Amino acid sequence: MSLLVVGLSHRSAPVSVLERASLSADAKVKLLHDTLAAEPATEATVLATCNRIELYADVDKFHAGVAELSTLLAQHSGVALEELTPYLYVHYEDRAVHHLFSVACGLDSMVVGEGQILGQIKDALALGQELHTAGRLINDLFQQALRVGKRAHSETGIDRAGQSLVTFGLEQLAVREPVADWAAGKRALVIGAGSMSSLAAATLARVGVAEIVVANRTAERAQRLVEILGASGTGVSARAVAMADVADELTRVDVAVSCTGATGLVLTGEDVAAALARHGLDLAGPAAEAPASGSGVGGALGVGGASPAGGSFPTPPLPVTGAAPQTPRGSAPDPAPQTPAGLEGAPDADVVARLAAAAQALGRLADAGAARTLSAVAGDACPVELPGPAGRTALAGVDATSLELHGAWADQGGAAAQRPPRPRSAAGRAQADPATVRLALLDLAMPRDIDAAVHRMPGVRLVDIESLAEASADAPMAADVDAVRALVADEVAAFGAAQRAAHITPTVVALRAMAAEVVASEVARLDGRLPDLDERQRAEVTQTVRRVVDKLLHAPTVRVKQLASEPGGAGYAEALRELFDLDPQTVASVASVGQADRNDDPGIAGRAS
Repeated sequence: MSLLVVGLSHRSAPVSVLERASLSADAKVKLLHDTLAAEPATEATVLATCNRIELYADVDKFHAGVAELSTLLAQHSGVALEELTPYLYVHYEDRAVHHLFSVACGLDSMVVGEGQILGQIKDALALGQELHTAGRLINDLFQQALRVGKRAHSETGIDRAGQSLVTFGLEQLAVREPVADWAAGKRALVIGAGSMSSLAAATLARVGVAEIVVANRTAERAQRLVEILGASGTGVSARAVAMADVADELTRVDVAVSCTGATGLVLTGEDVAAALARHGLDLAGPAAEAPASGSGVGGALGVGGASPAGGSFPTPPLPVTGAAPQTPRGSAPDPAPQTPAGLEGAPDADVVARLAAAAQALGRLADAGAARTLSAVAGDACPVELPGPAGRTALAGVDATSLELHGAWADQGGAAAQRPPRPRSAAGRAQADPATVRLALLDLAMPRDIDAAVHRMPGVRLVDIESLAEASADAPMAADVDAVRALVADEVAAFGAAQRAAHITPTVVALRAMAAEVVASEVARLDGRLPDLDERQRAEVTQTVRRVVDKLLHAPTVRVKQLASEPGGAGYAEALRELFDLDPQTVASVASVGQADRNDDPGIAGRAS
């Protein structure tokens, strides 16, 4: 088996390139004819969908095959080879089988687990059969891919995997309210247009949001998702915006879902704080009580400490220092270190001494607004001598470093004893009361897209991968995807073994045919030397010679099939031909007869359906 696949998909190429490279029905026919006319390929078919274009072929030379298939794809797609090459991927032999089986199971789809791809694989096989470009390998491969895909959908929950995470996230945002009731009439922002973001948008439309705004780095992909939402029949209003407009759109929506491949934060604390301010929510007003431990802006600054009466006190405007500085996409990072607000210039020696003393006493290290709990120590006085239940007047004019020290002490030191117990969310973190939530955020990215510190802001409810994992230890999506990956690995190994065993079968058949010819020749020679043998005696002698030959060949031929089915066993067929001086043309004719019988079998295509 020398299976080669050259292609591009939504994972390797932008939508603009995929659209330009799309193949018409006539172009696919011409592509397959030209592929077989090329020297390296003996059979081929093409899998072309809105999200992928892949040319599969059985080739006898790898490098020549890659060059030829790449050139043919560029020629028939109308995209110059120099422009297309950076977006092409290549898989060979077992990796090519693994790729197609993963595609058939929906693991490589824009929406994980979608089943439409099975019909597209079946169409690709039917086209190869109709044009007689699909030989034994392509037939076997695509039929098995269909069976593997159906197994994945029937034996695992892969078709529910992507949706389960999105739906569960929305359920966490809705808290005790049915998702459909919670979402009705809301405006939503979806950041990203990949598989999970697309599914999130579809799910939001299905549960009844009034408007969906899609933001993505690639405008074409965002617009395609908007068109899909418009044609969904849900009645949702949808529009696409640029990533630069996300901050502005955040001020107009009630829900935001983000799932991008960015390495930095997409929504910072400043973005969310600005959006809340434009929503008319006063961040200096009453806030939810801060947790006793944790990280983020609120914990670092001691936001929302309780008064002795058990109520909450007003807090100063939040200098959001917990978010990492963001570098615009495509630009070089600023090498200069960022100075947190309130720490400009050389630090006061007394402040540094108090910081060190507080770190040692409280077991808490303040670092640019983020706090890491080492151990809890209570009962000491505030290291900056601010009162425990500090209000706006007490905190006015205090520098950021002193605020961090006071926040550390208030969060777990002497002020902690004054706090009444507070309820915790299912994910173990303080969240706004559902009735007071002004902005609901769902972060499905890993690494995170949204600053985790925003969950301490009043009026914000944040659900992310971390909180979802805490709220649901069974992780349905991960379990289903892992199950399908294991299934694919097993099927790839079995398919490879079967193909390697089948590769040696014509050689074994040719060997047995040669042995039968030797038996017939020797029996004829015996007839000339012993003409007086009657028919019964001649039949007995003939049967005896055949049994001897069969017994001599049985063990070697069975063993060589077993060895050939193992990885690296392709050389056994060649060794068998050399040892017994078999005619290569005889072996090839046996293989061609077997393939002709398969092509004439009307049940071949039917078994793939």
